[in-house]
Amino acid sequence: MSKKSLTGMTVEKARETIMKHEETLEKHIKNGVIFINPQAVYIESDVEIGKDTVIEPNVMLQRGTKIGSGCIIGMGSKIIASSVGNGTEILSGVIVESEIGENVQAGPFAYVRPGSKIGNNVKVGDFVEVKNSTVNEGTKIAHLTYVGDSDVGKHVNFGCGTVTVNYDGKNKHRTTIGDDCFIGCNTNLVAPVIVNNGAYTAAGSTITEEVPAESLAIARARQVNKTGWHDKRK
Repeated sequence: MSKKSLTGMTVEKARETIMKHEETLEKHIKNGVIFINPQAVYIESDVEIGKDTVIEPNVMLQRGTKIGSGCIIGMGSKIIASSVGNGTEILSGVIVESEIGENVQAGPFAYVRPGSKIGNNVKVGDFVEVKNSTVNEGTKIAHLTYVGDSDVGKHVNFGCGTVTVNYDGKNKHRTTIGDDCFIGCNTNLVAPVIVNNGAYTAAGSTITEEVPAESLAIARARQVNKTGWHDKRK
C-alpha cells in the first residue's frame, strides 16, 4: 500500500509531479527562458513563455498563462489564466484572468483582477488594484489607486489615492475617462460618471457629474479655520 504524506498525496504521485515539473522547466530553459532559481518556481505544463524572459524565485504561473519574450516576472508574482506582452515587467504582482500589453510596468504589489485589459506602455504601480477595467496605451496609475469597472483612455495620469467608486451597495456602475485626462490626488469618481478628453480633476474632489472636455472639475468645500479651537478642548 502506498504511503500518503500529510497533504494526502502518495509518494508515487509526489514523485510523478516533481518529474513532470522538471520536464516543464527543462523545456522552457531550452527555449531560452532564464530562471534565477528553477527549483523555487511553480509552472504548470500548459504555460507558454517567450525567449529571454527572466523568471525570478517564488513565481507561480498557472492555467494556460502566456508570457511574451524579454519580460521580467519578479519575485513572488502569481499569474493565472492571463497573457503578458513582450518586454513587460511584473514586480511582485498578482494577475488573474486578464490581458497585459507590451512594455507594461506592473508593481511592485499591483493586483490586476479578472476581466481587465491593460494596454501597451501602461504603468500600474505599487499598491494599485485594477478590476474588470480597460486601461489604454500610455496611461500611468502610479500608486495607491483603485480602478474598478472602468474604461480609461490613452495617456491618462492618475494621482495618488484615486478611487473609482463603482458600488452603490446594490449595483456596480462604470466610470469612463477619456484620453489625456489628469485625475488629481485623492479624487473620488462616483460612478456612473464620465470625464471627457483632456479634462482635469482637482486634488481632493468627489466627482458625481460629467466633466466636459478640457475642463477643470473642483468638487470640495472651501477651507475654514476655527481659531482658538484647540484651546477650547483643554
